[in-house]
Amino acid sequence: MILTLTDLLVATVALAIPVLVAASGELVGERAGVLTMSVEGMMLTGAFAAVVGATSSGSALVGVACGALAGLLVGVLQAVLSVVLRADQIVTGIAANALALAGTTFGARLLLERGTEVPGFDRVAIPVLSEIPVIGPALFRQTGLAYALVVLVVLLAVLTSRRTGWGLAVDAVGEDAASADRSGIPVLRVRFAAVLVVGLLSGLAGTQLALSEVHTFTDNMTAGIGYLAVVAVIAGSWRPVGVAVAALVFGLAQALQFTLPALGVDVPFALLVMLPYVLALLAVAGFVTHSRPPSGLTTPFVRLGRSS
Repeated sequence: MILTLTDLLVATVALAIPVLVAASGELVGERAGVLTMSVEGMMLTGAFAAVVGATSSGSALVGVACGALAGLLVGVLQAVLSVVLRADQIVTGIAANALALAGTTFGARLLLERGTEVPGFDRVAIPVLSEIPVIGPALFRQTGLAYALVVLVVLLAVLTSRRTGWGLAVDAVGEDAASADRSGIPVLRVRFAAVLVVGLLSGLAGTQLALSEVHTFTDNMTAGIGYLAVVAVIAGSWRPVGVAVAALVFGLAQALQFTLPALGVDVPFALLVMLPYVLALLAVAGFVTHSRPPSGLTTPFVRLGRSS
């Protein structure tokens, strides 16, 4: 039972990590001008593949590889539709989510048995740091996969910052693809690669949820977390630090579902379940941020006068 502030923070960080990882990938995609609404499907597919891979091989590391690959494959599909074929990004993303939900539900019936033990990751306490009151257990008693993913998110933020050539190319493509193309930047390649980053990190986010937190797969286990990741990018003003803060807020909102009832606070459970999505609506409506999105977001690029 979650009865203390420390327990609340532990739950907040644990629930925020999948949102943070997926949102960090989505941030790269949106900065490149592609709105990847299929993050939910990428996470769900990654979680399913991770559990299948881990149970089949008996290795959690194999599960991680399978989850990452599954998310990457959905990313390839989304990139082909959005970048190459220039299909509507929102429609194709929602369609991909529906396909992932149906496919993983059917696949679970075929490949997974109830009660099967799923190899996963146990929590690892970092000496000394994990003993810091209140914040120590929340930050320094995570699973090995969680630590690795946080490091990956930090590296991604550095590699795609405006101080690197790749980061400048991503921003240029997202702001004005035509001008970026005239300056010699391969717009389609940059956007395609950005969507692959979204797929890879979303698959790993689903893997974290399945192998570190739940240790199983259930139908629709992401339950809207992918959409929260998309909103976290908006609420975070398309900046890594802001996205991290937004992910923590959404993690806290989810953690309160368990905290308040355990403390005896009489709040309808349905209201607590709604809380993360109410916050998401407020963010999208502009109450959290009034920052400007990339100018070329959701706008397909068509090169005129020259062959791609």
